Amino acid sequence: MRGALERRLNAIWYGERTPDFGLRALESLYAPLARARSWWLGHTVEQSLVGKPIVVVGNITAGGTGKTPLIIRLCQLLQAAGLKPGVVTRGYGRRGRAPLSVGAGQGAETAGDEPLLIWRRCRVPVRVDRARERAARRLLSEGVDVVLCDDGLQRARLPRELEICVVDATRGLGNRRLLPAGPLREPAGRLQEVDAVIGNGGALAGFESLPHAAMVLEPGGCLEVAGTGQMDLGQLRGMAQRLTVHALAAIAHPQRFFDMLHDLGIVHRPHAFPDHHRFTRSDLPATGDQSMLLMTEKDAVKCERLALGNAWYIPVDARLPADWERWFLARVQAMHTQVS
Repeated sequence: MRGALERRLNAIWYGERTPDFGLRALESLYAPLARARSWWLGHTVEQSLVGKPIVVVGNITAGGTGKTPLIIRLCQLLQAAGLKPGVVTRGYGRRGRAPLSVGAGQGAETAGDEPLLIWRRCRVPVRVDRARERAARRLLSEGVDVVLCDDGLQRARLPRELEICVVDATRGLGNRRLLPAGPLREPAGRLQEVDAVIGNGGALAGFESLPHAAMVLEPGGCLEVAGTGQMDLGQLRGMAQRLTVHALAAIAHPQRFFDMLHDLGIVHRPHAFPDHHRFTRSDLPATGDQSMLLMTEKDAVKCERLALGNAWYIPVDARLPADWERWFLARVQAMHTQVS
């Protein structure tokens, strides 16, 4: 049901279909409610966090746009500069609502797929909490130098010194309408207020007046989901020529993963699922001597508990222009110096 609804809405938001009267009517209700919520949150700002080194990485469209790879790259940049970053996140899709710190022995069910992925890749403090202000206070009290907030562009209650908005370069802002007639959480003019706009997948047409940069996701090698096996992309192509490849993607834009495989020369059968989908064995095609499973790293952290045979994933790394990375580090180091 959820997958069918997502496909219907995506056809309207990013395709040629026109939103019907019902969606347009709901949009007219959403707009004033969103403004009222923003006003209320803006008047209940967490004063204890004002001026603290907090960076919000978010988007103005519903669904994911590639924030997680960007946050991982920002953590790596900060670590290389001798700073101690931490990440706060809501942990969408996990079971339970209790705040927690992500660590060894936890699974995606309790921590969330994206928080667990960030922690495993960066080994930085990751705090999962619906109240991201409380999570930020916790990390700062534990000695974190810079707090990166995964999502939260619309959470005006959380003060921030730097705002970064990620936009899918392929989809853009769709039909530029507000929810649910379009994908926008806020009017497109919100992009004029952020410090930087990142185009996931390339340059953003129509955003030349904004401080923006292109981000490219580069695939690394190929790793076994439930083991220690690894191979480079050439070996993967060789294996794919001999076997039937079932490609799985439960991300906001599954076609991006399938397009990457196509560009790598890997013939595959695509299997798209809703974002944050909790996999069971019944979801997955059977594999044997003549077939294999191939998935994203985000999906692998959920599937490793299923003890799958011949299942692999391809990690990706975010690549940004060197001058943008220098700009980001300079801004963060200035924040850190001011607080210190």
